[in-house]
Amino acid sequence: MTLAETRDSKRERWGWYFYDWANSPFYSSVTTVFGALYMSTVAAADAKQNITLNGDRACLNASGVDDKLNHCDVALFGLHFPAGSLWGYLLSVATVVQVLVLPIAGAVADRSRNKRKILGGFAALGAAASALMFFMAGSDWQLGAALFILANIGYGGSLVVYYSFLVDIATPDERDDVSAKGWAFGYLGGGLALALQLAFYLSRESLGVDTGLAVRICFLTSGIWWALFTIPTLRRLPRVHVPTATARGVSVLRSGFRELRQTLGEAKAYPLTLAFLGSYLLFADGINTVVTVSAQYGKDELRFTDEVLIITVLVIQFLAYAGGVLHGLLARRLGAKRTILVSLVLWVVVLGGAYFVQPQQPLQFFAVAVGIGLVLGGTNALARSLFSQMIPAGKDAQYYSLYVVGEKGTSWLGPLVFAGVGQATGSFRLAIVALVAFFVLGFVFVALVPVRRAIAAAGNRPPEVL
Repeated sequence: MTLAETRDSKRERWGWYFYDWANSPFYSSVTTVFGALYMSTVAAADAKQNITLNGDRACLNASGVDDKLNHCDVALFGLHFPAGSLWGYLLSVATVVQVLVLPIAGAVADRSRNKRKILGGFAALGAAASALMFFMAGSDWQLGAALFILANIGYGGSLVVYYSFLVDIATPDERDDVSAKGWAFGYLGGGLALALQLAFYLSRESLGVDTGLAVRICFLTSGIWWALFTIPTLRRLPRVHVPTATARGVSVLRSGFRELRQTLGEAKAYPLTLAFLGSYLLFADGINTVVTVSAQYGKDELRFTDEVLIITVLVIQFLAYAGGVLHGLLARRLGAKRTILVSLVLWVVVLGGAYFVQPQQPLQFFAVAVGIGLVLGGTNALARSLFSQMIPAGKDAQYYSLYVVGEKGTSWLGPLVFAGVGQATGSFRLAIVALVAFFVLGFVFVALVPVRRAIAAAGNRPPEVL
């Protein structure tokens, strides 16, 4: 490799890393912290309005005290559910909607001469929708829900294209390290953005800003961050892409789902690749659910203040950077598969610890956060790079479309389990421990997949260490 090629490779990789940095505040701030906390509050305000208008006292507990987050009902399309369960149900709906949209991203990317434009378009949609959540105020949770779903479409669609670039910028032996660095860099960016937002949020009273407005400003700045830091990505990633076909307009929409069906049909020839994908979908659902409901668990079950919860998520973000780097180093010695298995065992231990955390004991909660941070940064990153080894040559966007569609198509189950168990038992403590099943099953199925054979069956050269 020449010096010029080395410089070009580093430039492209840093451009790729920057998109993890750019979109992470949507996940860390909008989804994990402020969305989970604020959406339930706005929904509860709507429920309280209904009490005032209709004289309904259903959300008052036996002592006559307002227990709004768990018991006040809100309604949508004739369906009634507790305000405290809204966030879990909204996460499920957002992921189901993505399943209907994301196949288009793979089809458009495969048919475009410049994949960067497709990435930029989805990123712009997500960033704009996140910023517009600034206008969710009072009891208007429906506006916030619609914008959150749009932001998720932009987020998921951009990831389909973004993941497919990994094959373009790294050799098989480099992908574990590059993927782990990208994930770690993303958590560092998300942590930095959240730290700045936390400093503003904690200073809101001295600045004359009420709590609701402070949260909405955090939504706005997350969208702006996403948009601004996508620019280095769009300037540095490879421009040239040879399209597999040309199609425009409605034909692209049709071809998206046609291509998904074709990819599924062709993937039957690679059963080991599908077996690994199925294993990944199990534990990824558990990981995503733990992260997105952790703030709600801390607030509704453990009765921590918003400040404690935000600091906890901040601890997770920065430790996830170290965890991502650590996973990359460990994968060099043990291989990606063994490192993933070790990480899944640690996830089970962490959830067990979360079950025993006592209310209003922040040090215990911080200890669980340390464990989450150390395993969060690398589990998904290594799965992403290991899957790239199992993709037949020239079909990166197609298979990563299948990867993300599968991830989003199944990730409604974890939030649904969490919300459903919480609603049925009146306690989110049992709901959090129910998520252990995703990690146990994921461990079993990953252990059973012969990844070296899977890589060879796809026509690729296995890396030296697996």
